Amino acid sequence: MMTIEEYKERSDRSKKMLLWFSMISFVMVFAGLTSAYVVSKSRADWNDFDMPSAFIISTIVMLLSSVTFYLAKKAIKEDKHSLTTGYLLATLFLALAFVYFQFEGFGQLIDLGLYWTGPTSTITTSFLYVVVVTHLLHLLGGLICILVIIYNHFKQKYNSSQTIGIELGATFWHFLDFLWLYLFLFLYFFK
Repeated sequence: MMTIEEYKERSDRSKKMLLWFSMISFVMVFAGLTSAYVVSKSRADWNDFDMPSAFIISTIVMLLSSVTFYLAKKAIKEDKHSLTTGYLLATLFLALAFVYFQFEGFGQLIDLGLYWTGPTSTITTSFLYVVVVTHLLHLLGGLICILVIIYNHFKQKYNSSQTIGIELGATFWHFLDFLWLYLFLFLYFFK
């Protein structure tokens, strides 16, 4: 017969493993997209572009959000609930700022005449939009995750002995951060 602690430990391990499998599948999607980008770069109709400044700002914001999420996880492990609340809300604010600057980046691309569809679109901008929008869809999952964690935190579901929700959320958020950093550096330097 399994004890409650053993059951909790197995359950937590299962949840972590499912998260890792999901993240690996995301890596495969973006590996495929960046591979297609590399192959398509040899096309005659390929146009290089400069990365919009809003994407640079959004990258800095995303890195800061990873720091605040890490601090939230650290604070809950020390049972500092009000500090955890502050860090979780800061993470949410920074996540929303990231989304804002992503759309600002799209606006800057449009201002440069780089459209993702239509008669003036190019294969280059179409790829850029597909990569960034795909990341934004994954980020939507991250935002939902943060909202659920904040909700559960306000319901007092987390403490120093019960942190699995925040741990999973932080792992996923750091993964999204790493994924965006990879995409940003790839698009910035692969010209």
